Amino acid sequence: MAETLVAARKPARKPVTGARRPGAGRHVRRYWQLWLMVLPAVGFVAVFMYVPMYGIQLAFREFDFAAGLTGGDWAGLKYFRQFFDSPLFWPLLKNTFVIAFTTLVVGFVAPILLALMINQIAGGRRKRVMQTATYLPHFISIVVVVGMLQAFLNPSTGLLTRALAPFGLDGVNFLGDTAAFVPVYVISDVWQHCGWNSIIYLAALSRVDPQLYEAAKVDGANRLQLIRHVDVPSIVPTMVILLILTMGGVLNTGFEKVWLMQNNLNLPVSEVIATYVYKIGIFSTQFSYATAIGLFNTVINFAFLIAANAIARRVSNWSLW
Repeated sequence: MAETLVAARKPARKPVTGARRPGAGRHVRRYWQLWLMVLPAVGFVAVFMYVPMYGIQLAFREFDFAAGLTGGDWAGLKYFRQFFDSPLFWPLLKNTFVIAFTTLVVGFVAPILLALMINQIAGGRRKRVMQTATYLPHFISIVVVVGMLQAFLNPSTGLLTRALAPFGLDGVNFLGDTAAFVPVYVISDVWQHCGWNSIIYLAALSRVDPQLYEAAKVDGANRLQLIRHVDVPSIVPTMVILLILTMGGVLNTGFEKVWLMQNNLNLPVSEVIATYVYKIGIFSTQFSYATAIGLFNTVINFAFLIAANAIARRVSNWSLW
């Protein structure tokens, strides 16, 4: 009893708060192999992402070929106001938003559904064949894909056009019709990239504990209930992170594909910010004006990224930061 009272009277031992953390040099020496592995990626991002940001000031200057990027007169927000006052501002913004968000919604949901379907296929061989068949279109060049669209959707000789003839769509120029341009673009984009984008969801599904499936089956769950209560909750964190990353470039529509599919007939709906910047900057040599438009597009994407991350953190407790 006395020993207990003596022990109770002893002051509690204070936690050590002044412990020194290992310095950066010690950390690098300890994990130098990992730093060596990540060094090429860091160098790539630095050279091709951060160094070109030096040219952003071109959006605020009068570009002079002889003076270079920093030698032109200061123009302030002149080119931004010029773009906002342009009659093409709202049509460009509308076309970019329509194509970008339609592709985002359909292209985000389709890989999830495909991954859930492939995950339910019994038999490793059939699953591998299905995965390979859906991955292959991703490796086809965009030029080839657009060439295939032009061949299949030709108003007179196209294979798909002839197949749709019994439905009253004989002779329809899908690539020239303003109402058909966005559906053709989105459907072909999903066909090309859906299988590749589903890989990360399949990886997330492969980590699900098999005991969860067994317990659900014991409780009488069918396949749809397994997908709803086991598969979908397991990939929600992956879905949230990928959605945030996608929102960071939501207005960066596929320039190459839009440019190749563009013609005089579908120009009212196919002219987006990316193609307009290319025409203004390269064809018209208005480099300051084109840089201002591109910077505006980047700022909007950054705002979407911040908003998506904040909403995801508040709603699902999953976010990038």
